[in-house]
Amino acid sequence: MAYTERGNFGSKLGVILATAGSAVGLGNVWRFPYMAGQNGGAVFILIYIGCVLLLGLPCMISEFIIGRHGASNTARAYTKLSNGTAWKWVGYLGVLTGFLITSYYGVVAGWCLQYVYASVAGQLHGDPSYFKSYFDGFSTNPWQPVLWLFVFFAITHFVIIHGVRNGIERASKILMPMLFVLLLLIVVAACMLPDAMDGVRFLLMPDFSKFNSDVFLGALGQSFYSLSIAMGCICTYASYFSRQTNLSGSAIQIGLIDSLVAILAGLMIFPAAASVGISPDSGPSLIFITLPNVFEQAFSNMPLVGLLISLMFYALLALAALTSLISLHEVSTAFFQEELKITRGKAAIIVTVVSCVIGTFCSLSLGNRDYLTIGGMNLFTLFDFVTGQIFLPIGGFLTCLFLGWYVPKKLVKDEFTNWGTLRGTLFGVYYFLVRYVCPLAILCIFLNQFGVI
Repeated sequence: MAYTERGNFGSKLGVILATAGSAVGLGNVWRFPYMAGQNGGAVFILIYIGCVLLLGLPCMISEFIIGRHGASNTARAYTKLSNGTAWKWVGYLGVLTGFLITSYYGVVAGWCLQYVYASVAGQLHGDPSYFKSYFDGFSTNPWQPVLWLFVFFAITHFVIIHGVRNGIERASKILMPMLFVLLLLIVVAACMLPDAMDGVRFLLMPDFSKFNSDVFLGALGQSFYSLSIAMGCICTYASYFSRQTNLSGSAIQIGLIDSLVAILAGLMIFPAAASVGISPDSGPSLIFITLPNVFEQAFSNMPLVGLLISLMFYALLALAALTSLISLHEVSTAFFQEELKITRGKAAIIVTVVSCVIGTFCSLSLGNRDYLTIGGMNLFTLFDFVTGQIFLPIGGFLTCLFLGWYVPKKLVKDEFTNWGTLRGTLFGVYYFLVRYVCPLAILCIFLNQFGVI
């Protein structure tokens, strides 16, 4: 069976939920809360929302324009718009970035499944030191994380091989509402705990004395990370949009959903942490080490409720990871399907198998195995560093320059306004942001990563 024609999303709701699912992931439920906790809570959120509006949405619309106009995988879409010039390599960078993230992201996604199992099996009980030793012991185990990695990729593969409408769109219509319901249930339970309002105040009442350049740059970077910019996901999904899809309207709706999930994640975590006296700035360990202790203490008088909340939380985390991993997998699947002219199933097998192999090495590298380190970093940390701190900002920066300065303005405006069928009132604002503000802001993020500013 030869390569077949690509699919399209079947409804506006499918477009919004699938693309929002791409953006909503561990960046919202895991990274956002600890970043907010370390950077002053409410003041960080205000700056973050501003960054989403000024940086995230213009970058998302830019990827929408490139993806829909190219109507092909990310690499080919950039190649078409660049007429084969050197700008095409920005598209290949996006595919490479998405592929590398797919591999190590699957490791963290597997951890979520382990914690779902541990919640059901009643293993998440003990003192604070127990939860740290539990996580350290599991994450460095040579076979357990790999097993869950394979399970997670099997689920993702099953969705991908069923295509855009019957796979990605249908899964998004089920998974995204489930994610919201679980999130709201845990938020309500957390806010009903004693002293929970201290956590709510921390999250919603800004203390502007905590504002500094680090908070600003942290919020800027989080907005970029959270919306999945420059990973190839947004551009690939946009290639399945119809010519009637309102690109700016869709970007605003997705940005609202993404920000809402992030804020609800904070309302889920900080009230519970405040109830048991846990510091909100616990850092990356917040989800897998600190939170099990929070659930244990907060619901000590209601162990069954605590078990249920813990189970729902890690199920939520797994769902968020799944929606993102599906979109990341699709970036590479679409690339191999179209460039090698093979069936979707064969392309998906290539991505799944290679990602499982690379992910296995990333997982094993966490066990202090010297032969899986490069430059003093284990493979997992190296992949995270190279993609998150180098490839993503460079890809976003070059995309803004490409669309703002190389692609003809008329083409950009035609896509933005659906060839004059939509009012282009905000086009001037968008074009100014993507030409000047976004490149400068992304450059600041990049330089800040290396301590230059």
